[in-house]
Amino acid sequence: MTSAIEVEGLVKRFGDHRALDGVDFTVPAGRILGLLGPNGAGKTTAVRVLSTLLRPDAGRARIFGYDVVKEPHEVRRCIALTGQFASVDQEISGRENLYLIARLLGMPARRARARADGMLERFRLGDVGGKLAREYSGGMRRRLDLAASLIGDPRLIYLDEPTTGLDPHSRNELWAMVKERALAGSTVLLTTQYMEEAEALADSVVVVDRGRVIAAGTAAELRARVGGRTLQIRPVHLQDAAAIVESLALEGLYARIDQEACVVRLPLVEPDELTRAVRAITASAVDVLAVDTQVASLDEAFIELTRSTE
Repeated sequence: MTSAIEVEGLVKRFGDHRALDGVDFTVPAGRILGLLGPNGAGKTTAVRVLSTLLRPDAGRARIFGYDVVKEPHEVRRCIALTGQFASVDQEISGRENLYLIARLLGMPARRARARADGMLERFRLGDVGGKLAREYSGGMRRRLDLAASLIGDPRLIYLDEPTTGLDPHSRNELWAMVKERALAGSTVLLTTQYMEEAEALADSVVVVDRGRVIAAGTAAELRARVGGRTLQIRPVHLQDAAAIVESLALEGLYARIDQEACVVRLPLVEPDELTRAVRAITASAVDVLAVDTQVASLDEAFIELTRSTE
């Protein structure tokens, strides 16, 4: 499969600080990659390097085979960038913003007007296209910003924390638009601190911390790395929890008592462990209120992975 992004040993320094410290990852064409990390992890620096806005100090990055340092003009023809804050001109209308960008991309005037009108309708801004952008709500400005990024039909879209400050309804709208664009064949690199966002949109995830890649894979694979499934047993009386733990131990299963939550927790690793656990609970003859399994959330995986680098 053709790679949209190839990053090898990328390094970027700011004085003595290494914002990127040997980053490697690949994004196949037509996929959505979630680039996750805490504040200061290097996410935005990576996007700026891949957008040709910053020159790396070492390593190599290619966009559809074009080197970001040696062939920046070719790279810029392939990409669009939506940053953390809307970058539209507040003092002109939404329609004028889109028309201006279309003209800067080299479209003839008539086509640029038609394209601007079409994008306004597509992003549900047709009825406010004539209003000044500063009169738009935050969600409307974000949609206009995304429309401006997509007006040239880029092959690769960088979304750098695009839903920062948006309410849940506006965020869901933006998610739907990103999914629509990916289905149309575009590649998307999404940086975010919202694990829910990465899980909803990304085909795969790369976690960075302190300028380094510390984990990569699908959301399910990252969850599995920090424990996968856990069996929770809630006895009627907490004092009976010890009897459950002892019964599980006879089956070779080692659980712990969560006093605060009043449950016994058992990590499930092997496929037969759930069956063995149920057998042990039955043998214990303890009255149980509930038995259920939980899967580690991506939030929990993220916290555990980044904690391990501290």
